[in-house]
Amino acid sequence: MKVLVIDDEVRLARAVARGLRAEDFTVDLAHDGITGRDAAMSGAYDAIVLDIMLPGLQGYRVLEELRTAHVGTPILMLTAKDGEYDEADAFDLGVDDYLTKPFSFVVLVARLRALVRRAAALRPTVLRAGDLVLDAARHRVTRSGTEVLLTPREFDLLAYLMRNADAVLGKTNILQAVWDEAFDGDVNNVEIYVSYLRKKIDLPFGRHSIRTVRGAGYLFAPDGG
Repeated sequence: MKVLVIDDEVRLARAVARGLRAEDFTVDLAHDGITGRDAAMSGAYDAIVLDIMLPGLQGYRVLEELRTAHVGTPILMLTAKDGEYDEADAFDLGVDDYLTKPFSFVVLVARLRALVRRAAALRPTVLRAGDLVLDAARHRVTRSGTEVLLTPREFDLLAYLMRNADAVLGKTNILQAVWDEAFDGDVNNVEIYVSYLRKKIDLPFGRHSIRTVRGAGYLFAPDGG
């Protein structure tokens, strides 16, 4: 489970990260709103812990921009404020849960696990884009009724592209979402695997689903035309 913690209290954020890693979470840290927002926009996280009072861009604004950009990652807001109006504002903007500092670390972990479980239950197991169908539960892909055999990495890459259809995805964002956190290889591995996918799901069927956006990354076009 991969979590992004956005909090400008560096010592607290690092302590939370250490605790979460001990619970088998993978954790990235950001200490200002702009850096946190940019990291969260990748959609590479299972959950986000977000403070309200941040330099650069306040937590409310980060939350609003993520939801406006249709980033559906579960967000738990963590703040020193305890007013009911602050909590109401956060829920109005699309936060999923709320904890007030000081907080119980045990409760934080329990809330994060619950958020991720709920999000997984709502996520469709079958993705469709025209005649392309990806069945996550059966780990099966078909196009025009013909089964397409993919390696596990190719399958995960296709699932990520399909879940983010019509969005331009940079190589770094794809690498963070699809490859292991510890992977330190070249981002050009993304280009290699995109090429593999094209040869399997597009070229044999006369489709053009995975498109290169020069200087920006890749875009999955559901129509595949």
